[in-house]
Amino acid sequence: MVLTDDRKDTSRRPAVRGVRRLPRPDAASRGRGGQRFVLLGLVMASVYSLFPVWWLLVAATKDRTGLYQSNGLWFSGMHLWDNLEQLFTYEDGIFLRWTANSLLYAGVGSLGGTLIALATGYGLARFDFPGRNAVFACVVGSFLIPIALLTLPLYLLFSGIGLVDTPWAMLIPCLINPFSVYLAKVYTEASIPFELLEAARIDGAGELRIFFSIVLRMMTTGGATVFLLAFVNTWNAFFLPLTVLRGEENWTLNLGLYNWSGKRLESGVDLTSLVLTGALLSIVPMAVMMVAMRRYWRSGVTLGALK
Repeated sequence: MVLTDDRKDTSRRPAVRGVRRLPRPDAASRGRGGQRFVLLGLVMASVYSLFPVWWLLVAATKDRTGLYQSNGLWFSGMHLWDNLEQLFTYEDGIFLRWTANSLLYAGVGSLGGTLIALATGYGLARFDFPGRNAVFACVVGSFLIPIALLTLPLYLLFSGIGLVDTPWAMLIPCLINPFSVYLAKVYTEASIPFELLEAARIDGAGELRIFFSIVLRMMTTGGATVFLLAFVNTWNAFFLPLTVLRGEENWTLNLGLYNWSGKRLESGVDLTSLVLTGALLSIVPMAVMMVAMRRYWRSGVTLGALK
């Protein structure tokens, strides 16, 4: 009996010479190539972002001669302490007053605005009431309007009720932030389950107790994000304080440095060095705030992983 095999016999085929197959790249090598590309992009983005900070740091250490006659990207003598002394003593320490004003507007305004945004977002996300969709549509439409378009109406409103050139002219607009309400609503929908709220109501907890004892604790990461965005936005605000603040004692840090940069030289003091040194110090509160918020983000990520 002859056994037949349907497979073709390839042993008798003539060998094809001159043809060489390239080795197929493995997944690990392709992954390393992608990682190098991403790493290169991150390095370039970091250099691009840190370049102005480096220039500002170098410029703040120079005196007037070194600022105009030396290389702008490297040090030329260490005069930082002299610049700081002039900065804190010029015009009876008005720089410290501007810093305190900025911390007041950004800190208190952002804290109150965060609490209002979290409460509003929680209400829109977890309560059903007539007109909820219309209210949410108004919220989304309102944060699409540039703040510069609202500055003149705010000035006319505050002028009519006598709040121009007062801290309230800066604090009240900081309390209402539609974009923060939107972020709070989205985060509430993702992190606050209906079952938890119903269980708290069955146990006899009121709505205020549920919000302050349960909801706020579970929205720590979202609240930290809303607060940080509001703080940075208020700290960097320029057009609104320029419009509603008149006296120097109520100016923000940015507005005061802008006024100094327009003078350049007054009473024998080089205001350019003071402006650069003040601009360097204005970065410190935002850097401290970013580092302080890290633990809230880390705890929020850990909580989400445990779920």
